[in-house]
Amino acid sequence: MVAPSNSSAVAVYCAASLGKQNAFQLAALSLGHALAEAKRPLVYGGGNTGLMGVVSGAVADEGGQVTGIIPYAIHAAGGEKDKGNGIAKTESVAEVLDEDRRGRIETIIVDSMHERKIEMAKRVGAFVGLPGGYGTFEEVLEVITWNQLNIHNKPVILLNVLSYYNPLRELIRNGVREGFIQPHNEKLCVFVDGPTDHKDHISFDWGQAALDAIAAWRHDQIQTLPFHWTKDIDTSAMPNGKANIKDMDGIFGGLLSLQSINAWLKRVWYAHSRSC
Repeated sequence: MVAPSNSSAVAVYCAASLGKQNAFQLAALSLGHALAEAKRPLVYGGGNTGLMGVVSGAVADEGGQVTGIIPYAIHAAGGEKDKGNGIAKTESVAEVLDEDRRGRIETIIVDSMHERKIEMAKRVGAFVGLPGGYGTFEEVLEVITWNQLNIHNKPVILLNVLSYYNPLRELIRNGVREGFIQPHNEKLCVFVDGPTDHKDHISFDWGQAALDAIAAWRHDQIQTLPFHWTKDIDTSAMPNGKANIKDMDGIFGGLLSLQSINAWLKRVWYAHSRSC
């Protein structure tokens, strides 16, 4: 089994939109403040809007370390846009979204969505999911799968604000019932439900609850598939700083090398098609 990561950084997956509920925005704010107070670096998708903007702004506003990983295509287009009304429901949320108050945020531009996910996963020791859409769902499920495949051994925590992730939990349980997910692998995803009464979700300390769930992760009790990628070395580990293909080993280096080859083949094909 792959050893747990010694990184204190946390990747947060969440929406580029603020959502319709005040509780979603305040949960992102709570998580950002908790990460900064615990001196845990934040790694996120690089957006300045929505819940991404709230959690990153909250960490930066408290003097915490923030690294945003964003694909060039999204960066060149001006970033991801809020898909809803984009209205901050409290002054505290509006403040951390203010560009003048966001502090110093390191932004790393990568070539593709795939490279973005790899870069985020390599830099952290845990993952936390706030409410989000298709992109958030896909990112969360991928890092859960990497636990199952013995690529890494890192907690995946979902903040189930207003029971937002109940349908996903039921989907996982249905996979267990129907024989597609091993029963012991249901715990590869940890749901933090908060208070029973949803009225209390606005004031609940989601950030501390997330940190408590990370601390409670029992890496030695995870049952993985018998795949040994690099002699059970954590293939998410990387040196600090921007990724360099020459410095990468294991499956992640292989993935990035394949991306480079694929890009070269596309250029060759395009040149050939233009000459025909």
